[in-house]
This record gives sequence, C-alpha cells and structure tokens, in this order.
Amino acid sequence: MLRKNMWRLKFFIRRYCCPSMKTTPKCSTGLVKRSISTIDARFVKNIGRRWRLVVPTGVGLSLLAIIQWNYLHEHGYSIDVENRPELLNDVMATCYCCLPLRITSRIWGWLTSIDLPVSLRPMLYGFYANIFHANLDEVELDLSAFPNLVEFFVRALKDNARPIAQDSSMISPADGKILYFGPVTSCQVEQVKGVMYDLRQFLGDLNKLMSEQDDYVNSLLRNPDNRLYQLIVYLAPGDYHRFHSPADWNIKFRRHFPGKLLSVNPRILKYMPNLFSLNERVVYIGEWAGGFMAYAAVGATNVGSIRVYCDPELTTNTVHWPETAHWKEANLGCTRIAKGELFGEFRLGSTIVLLFEAPRDFQFCLQLGQTIKVGQALSRLSSDEFDKEQIKRQHLIMNVAQDWRYIWKPKVEQSRNCSNFIGN
Repeated sequence: MLRKNMWRLKFFIRRYCCPSMKTTPKCSTGLVKRSISTIDARFVKNIGRRWRLVVPTGVGLSLLAIIQWNYLHEHGYSIDVENRPELLNDVMATCYCCLPLRITSRIWGWLTSIDLPVSLRPMLYGFYANIFHANLDEVELDLSAFPNLVEFFVRALKDNARPIAQDSSMISPADGKILYFGPVTSCQVEQVKGVMYDLRQFLGDLNKLMSEQDDYVNSLLRNPDNRLYQLIVYLAPGDYHRFHSPADWNIKFRRHFPGKLLSVNPRILKYMPNLFSLNERVVYIGEWAGGFMAYAAVGATNVGSIRVYCDPELTTNTVHWPETAHWKEANLGCTRIAKGELFGEFRLGSTIVLLFEAPRDFQFCLQLGQTIKVGQALSRLSSDEFDKEQIKRQHLIMNVAQDWRYIWKPKVEQSRNCSNFIGN
C-alpha cells in the first residue's frame, strides 16, 4: 500500500510539477521529501498556535485550584463541631469543593428565568419531561402558560392530584426518593446508608445555656420518654418541586445557614460525609402534637433559590455573607401551618430533611429507595388509635346532627301548628 501511494505521488510530480525536466528516482524522492516536510511544518505551526492559548489557560486554572486547595487545607470551613473547625483532608472532596458551583448555580438560575417563545414551550417542556420522567398529566395549566423553565419547575398540580392521608398524623412533605429514615440516637446521623453528618452542626445550638457535655439529641425533646426521628427525601429534576407541611405544627423561628452548593445526588452523598452541614440550608424550628420538629430545605448545585411562602424575607444563593455570621435567624411568631398545606418551592431539585419527636412506638411504613408522593402516610395508626379516631368522628357527626335537630325543631313544630290551625 505504501509503495502504491509513493508511485502515485512520483507520477503526479513528474507530470504536473516538473514536466519539462526528466526526473530521476533520486530527484523524485527529493521532491517527495520536501513536500512532506512542508506539510509537517504547517501542521506543527498550527499546533503551536493552539498551544499558545491552551497552555496558559490550563496553567492559570491549575494555579487557582492549587491556591484554593491550600487555603481550604490550612483554614478549612468555619463549621463548628464542638467549637473546633472540621477540615476536609480528602483531596478529591476538597477539589470538588473548590469548583465555582455557586456561580454556575446563579448562571443557571438566570438562564432558566429567560422567557421562551410561546410556540416552542410545549415542545421544550415535553422534551424535558421525557428526559427526566416528569408526569405532565398532573399539570394544572397548559404547557404554553409557563413563560420559562423556572415556572415550569414549580408548576402547580391539579386538584386532588396529591390526596392527604387521613389515617396518619405525619405525611410525606414532598415528592421524591427516600434516602434514609429512622430514629436518631446521637449527633452522628446518616445522610445515606453508612455516611454520616453532624446534627448539632446542621441545626446549630438551640439552647444557648446548653453546655458541651449535655446530650444534644435529648435536649431537643419536649418529652424525655419520646424519641427523635428523621426522614430524608431527595427531589430529582423531574419531580414536583413544591413541598408541603407534613403535619399540623407551629413554626417558632427560622435559621438560614450559609454554605456550599454541592450536589445532593445520592451518588455524591456516598462519597461526601457531612455534606448536609456544608451546604446552604434553611431550617424551620417549631412544635407539633408529638413535640419538637425541624423542617430543613437543603440547597444544591443549580438550585437558583429556595422560596418559602410564609417567610417572604428569605433570600438564598446570595453573593456575600458576613464573615462572622454562622447563620441568619428570623422570628416567625408561631406561624400555624396545617397538614398538607403548601409550604415552599425549589427552583430545581434538592433535598428535604425532616426531624421530629414522636413516641417510641412510632413506626415508619416506608422502604429505603422507594418513590414517595406528597400526602402519603409516613406511618399507620395502630388499631386502638384508629378505633379512637373513628369513635371521635362518629361522636362529632352525632353532635352535628343533634345540633341541626334542635335548630330545625322549632320550625317543624311551627309548621305543624300552622297546618292544624288551617285545618280547624
């Protein structure tokens, strides 16, 4: 093959490049070598021009990454675990934290807020739904009614698309995948199976008079005979992005923690311990019928913002934070939220962490990794409790019927008297 191509090149040179001169084998070989060398020179020159741009850019980015890594390695993050900072010693985890994820999240939030042409909206939203397996049959409005992707993310559903379970005092606050559920016995709590995060760092000290030796978990309980439980729900990009109240409860105050915007995808959570405590999050503290409750919305990569309807002053994914501020706290004055009531929304998928106090015989009716919807029961009432609820409802119905009987009784007697008077 090589000899055949060489013969064709020699023939081309003899006929078209130098037809007037007799080319000897030595001459033709020399011309071939010169043409090949010319081609090599041009190729090398083009490669050199490209590397003039690639090399400085790569070196600059590498230097920035090294400087950032050295800073984080020396100073760590200002996250207090028993009054001392916790450093990230793992190289891969630290390099991941060096990525400008907050900048990309703000850029993504800006891009998704750009209004789309009306004619293209159904096609684009349908394409998005096919990729992320979103159910468009539940959407209340027509697809062309959503001006941009952000509004489509936080779309409202049809009435009764998420029925609220009446046989459970605690329901699912969001659509998504269950990453973990179960009792909390210490400050080291599982974010996924086998990977922990620090609860005290996640919530902060709720009692300023509490000393370091006190049991943090038991200090959260209103009744020492109860137990603290946890539920973690991951919202994928195709899920319903609004979240609801899991029970009837009163919100006392809110804490907004600064932090990273690392991905909360379960694949990342497996390799990043304490990720929930590193990420930006909004925690609402209050009480329900069972005792203490903490409702946390955790930020993530490409989550433009977190909106809570009862807290209009909340602003997430901001540019600057005070260096001395560990969190921003706001008093909500015991705001009452009903079970199943709309609570807030994510501007793309993220994670809900629910911590609540309940009796020791409380049992989840869930499985790890299962898909759950808003309004589904987290536990079932026991037979005795269910009978008591049924009896209570029957008494309520009987009381209402008795009241209506007394209301209508004078009118019935009056109509009878009138009929007797007319008959006489």
